[in-house]
Amino acid sequence: MSDHRISRAAVLAGAALLAPAAALAQSGASGPPTVWSKDYTAAKGAVQLAVYRKRLGAPRAGEKPRPVLLLAHGSSVAAQATYDLSVPGAGEYSVMDVFARLGYDVWAVDFENYGRSSRTAATSDISSGSDDLKATADVIAHETGVTTYHLFGESSGALRTALFASRYPERTGRIVLAAYTYTGAGSPTLATRAKDLDFYKSHNRRPRTQAMIDSIFTRDKTGTADPRVPVAIGKAELQYGQEVPTGTYLDMVANLPIVEPAKLTVPVLMLRGEYDGIATMEDLVAFYQKLPNGDRAFAVLPGMAHSVVWGINRQLFWHAMHGFLAQPHYGA
Repeated sequence: MSDHRISRAAVLAGAALLAPAAALAQSGASGPPTVWSKDYTAAKGAVQLAVYRKRLGAPRAGEKPRPVLLLAHGSSVAAQATYDLSVPGAGEYSVMDVFARLGYDVWAVDFENYGRSSRTAATSDISSGSDDLKATADVIAHETGVTTYHLFGESSGALRTALFASRYPERTGRIVLAAYTYTGAGSPTLATRAKDLDFYKSHNRRPRTQAMIDSIFTRDKTGTADPRVPVAIGKAELQYGQEVPTGTYLDMVANLPIVEPAKLTVPVLMLRGEYDGIATMEDLVAFYQKLPNGDRAFAVLPGMAHSVVWGINRQLFWHAMHGFLAQPHYGA
């Protein structure tokens, strides 16, 4: 089938961009230099957003700015349990620590009604998340002087990232979209969620229990994630309550496509877990083929399901993203 031949070529093209594996192995090493962290607050009108930052060493006056990486979480789990997770005895799971050690200035935000951010009556849909990224970007600009950022998002976080990049291409460097959804065609998980469409339309919140968190790791293919991961996520996340907003679920069931690929002019890397039950290969290839920027890549990560952040093979995700973000500049 031609779509799969195209995606195979894209995978091979993307593989040529990847950084040496040794760099990522070194990134997980313990000891100095120390990862420095600081928390901030971004204002979106009256809404207060919790913002987190990590980098190697505290900022110093006069130093050269580091490349900024802004991370967007998904529908059910806030920023820290997604990107700064500790799983005792199971190895490195903090994307923020890994990329701080690779030389990035790494930021993440709890979207409205998630984590430590303000609780409002809003449903926190995809457009709202793009606005949250804009408010966070303003804080980053103030703190670092950097006005162009790399972004990564997974699942609905990828939709938020793509929408931000389409609205603010001048503030966007390179973006990485994992578990993205274009039209949702052929998605078994979205077909199941569609049965609850009336609920999403009539409720601002949906249940998010430990059982729901566990289902993230069993609905596609068991064995693609360490069983200690959902336990750690629940411990970190359920302190914020057992409900989350319905906005992203409603958008992904009833309002796709959120972003037309022709409007996404920045460099894009698309990542898909081999067993992802939401982001189908056909849907992603259709999106990828329509991207206008020739600076693009597509990679399928073997042994991974919907989340490439929490998977057993997450090092493949780190490797692919760093290689794309660190690609040399080209052109005249």
